[in-house]
Amino acid sequence: MDIVTKLRNQAKSKLKTIVLPEYEDERVLKACKIIEKEGIAKVLLLTKDKVDLGEKQRYIEEFYQMHKPKDIGLDTVNKLFEDTLYYAAMMTREGKVDGLVAGASHTTPDMARAAIRCLGVDERITFASSAFLMAVPDCPYGDEGNFVFADCGIIPDPNPRQLACIALSAAELASKLLGLNPRIAFLSFSTHGSAKIKSIEKISEALNLLKEISPDSLVDGELQVDAAIIPEVAKIKCPDSPIGGRANVLIFPDLEAGNIGYKLVQRLAKARAIGPVIMGLKKPCSDLSRGCSVEDIVDCVAVIAIRAQ
Repeated sequence: MDIVTKLRNQAKSKLKTIVLPEYEDERVLKACKIIEKEGIAKVLLLTKDKVDLGEKQRYIEEFYQMHKPKDIGLDTVNKLFEDTLYYAAMMTREGKVDGLVAGASHTTPDMARAAIRCLGVDERITFASSAFLMAVPDCPYGDEGNFVFADCGIIPDPNPRQLACIALSAAELASKLLGLNPRIAFLSFSTHGSAKIKSIEKISEALNLLKEISPDSLVDGELQVDAAIIPEVAKIKCPDSPIGGRANVLIFPDLEAGNIGYKLVQRLAKARAIGPVIMGLKKPCSDLSRGCSVEDIVDCVAVIAIRAQ
C-alpha cells in the first residue's frame, strides 16, 4: 500500500474536524469536496458567514491579552482578525476544531506566525519547525522511497540545539505517522570530517545533543546525501556509520538547503511532498505551499487529522 492511501485510510478510521480558512481558493474548494466524498475528515470551510461576530470579538480580546506584553496593539490585532486565518487558529486553540490547514493563499511566514501566536509552542521543544513527508516513486532508498525532510519551511539557520530538536520532532513524525523505524542523517556537503568549517561543528554539536536527549536514536552525521541514503556509497565514505546509508529522516543544515532539496525531489523525481507539517506546537497544524495542488491539500488534511487522533 502506498503512503498516500495509507494516510487517507488511517485518517478515515477516526474522523476529526479540520478547519480550512482559505475559502476563496479554488484548490481548497475542490479539496473539500474530495475530503468529504472520501470520508477522510470533517472539514470546516471557514467562509466569512460562518464567523460568529461575538466570538470573533472574544478571540480578539483574548489574543490581545496574550500578546500585550509583546507590544502588539489592539489596532494591529483587529487588522489581523480581518482575515479568517487567525479566527481559525483561535478555534483550533480552543478545541472547537481538531486541526488547522492553510497556506495555499498565505505565505509561510504569515501562516507560521498565526499558528505560533495562537496555538502556542510545546514547552518540551520551545520552538516551531516543519517537515515534509516525501513519497518518491520507484525509489529503492529510504523506506521504499518514503522519507521525512526537515526543516524545509520555518527556521532559516538553526543553532545546534534547534537542529537536534528538529531531528527529534521529525523522527517522532516518521514513527507515528508513517510507522517507520527512524534512521536520522544530519546532512552536509561533508562526510565525517572530510571538510573543516564552522557549519560542520554545528552539526557535530547537534548530533551529540540528540544522543543526550534521545540515547536510543539511530542517527549519524555529518553526511553527504549519497552517503546518507545509498548503502554502497556509505560503505566507501563512512563504513562505520550506524545507519549504513539507509537514512529515512533527512535533517538539512539550514532552510536554504531544506527548501531547495525538497522542491528538487518533488519536481524532478515527481515525488509527493506532503506538508510542511508544523512541528513543536500544542495543536496539529500544517502549512501548504502556495504552489500546492488539490491533492496536496487533501493529503495535508489527512496528516493533520491523524495527528489529532
